[in-house]
Amino acid sequence: MSAVEQSVAKGRERVPEAAVTAAPPVQLPSQAHASGEGKRADRWLLARMLASLGSPPLELAIRDGARVAAGNPVARVTFASRASMLWVLRDVPLHFGDAYSDGSLTVEGDLVQLLEAVYRAGRRDARSRDPLPQRVSRMLHRPHINTLAASRDNIHHHYDIGNDFYELWLGSTMAYTCAYYPTPSATLDAAQVAKMDHVCRKLSLKPGESVVEAGCGWGMLAMHMARHYGVRVRAFNISHEQIAWARERARREGLGDRVEYVEDDYRNITGRYDAFVSVGMLEHVGVKNYPALGGVVQRCLGGRGRGLIHSIGRNRPAPLQPWIEKRIFPGGYPPALSEAARIFEPWDLSILDVENLRLHYAQTLRHWLGLFEGASERVRSMFDEKFVRMWRLYLAGSVAAFTTGSLQLFQVVFAPGESNEIPWTRAHVYTG
Repeated sequence: MSAVEQSVAKGRERVPEAAVTAAPPVQLPSQAHASGEGKRADRWLLARMLASLGSPPLELAIRDGARVAAGNPVARVTFASRASMLWVLRDVPLHFGDAYSDGSLTVEGDLVQLLEAVYRAGRRDARSRDPLPQRVSRMLHRPHINTLAASRDNIHHHYDIGNDFYELWLGSTMAYTCAYYPTPSATLDAAQVAKMDHVCRKLSLKPGESVVEAGCGWGMLAMHMARHYGVRVRAFNISHEQIAWARERARREGLGDRVEYVEDDYRNITGRYDAFVSVGMLEHVGVKNYPALGGVVQRCLGGRGRGLIHSIGRNRPAPLQPWIEKRIFPGGYPPALSEAARIFEPWDLSILDVENLRLHYAQTLRHWLGLFEGASERVRSMFDEKFVRMWRLYLAGSVAAFTTGSLQLFQVVFAPGESNEIPWTRAHVYTG
């Protein structure tokens, strides 16, 4: 029996009345048939769930039954039945997403605002919360591993579900990573191109140099570097769908002789290069593999050159949200900077610059979510309603995670410790 079930069985714990109050009764005919005792029990259970979330300003309800609210609710969550509510209560971090996906709970109000309220309340509550439930949660939700074989399976789960699906909402650049907005009003495509230039300037790329890219997505950064900065690029990726798309795009654009796409794991990179870059791959590597990644970097650069790693991260170590890790990004883990240091320290790689683009990723995700919603009928015809709801929740939850500071976006520039081929100032980053 779980801790939640034991608490329900004992019925002894009380929820502070100042935090959660019973909402006015819903005036529906079917309510008259529910027993007063049953409604009181349902209301108590709903209040327990709301309190476990840190009492965010939400209303929780059971269809045609009890409901409770905290503060001035920004949205209402309605469970289809008592059974669906009890099922979610057993494992809220995982089952909430599943229940939303299969339609056994519905949301009235803005989904992003709802999730922002939950994240903010959770961050406040975490400061005083008993750490035991968090340890239990980590035991229940063990993440997928990232061995050579498992990494292929994990990447296939997310990235090989169809290039035509991603083309609906990523924009013309097919860049599935944080954009860089010179101004908040910039378009998605303009911001993605600006991100590519931002990365290239940080790397101080010069014509004739060689670059290796670990985890290249659909390959647009490699093409951008070759076309606009005159470098030769070898780009590695284990997603077959992405590599096939990138090779065809490079061939059509006449860049096939300057960009080589290799369908292989970053651990198998060979050769010497002037620069190393990885944008959006570190989240799939796993902390245990960071020293090995650092070894790859050191081998590639050979004591000279420079590198950049762009990754989702956190302010302190914490696992990826369980539903996201299980249903969307198996093997995903956004590291804290203290954890990312395990890439650099064993190999005497000097960190030169760290920039946090958290709000830029929130804006990127808002654009993706808007395009996804605009294409939802098409997505539904390609997959089904459950898939639409899953990915809507994933994108909305990601917006909320970045706006509330639950997630960060780090760009780390580094170089071998003995290298003096490093810029004196940051002027080159902002004068392109």
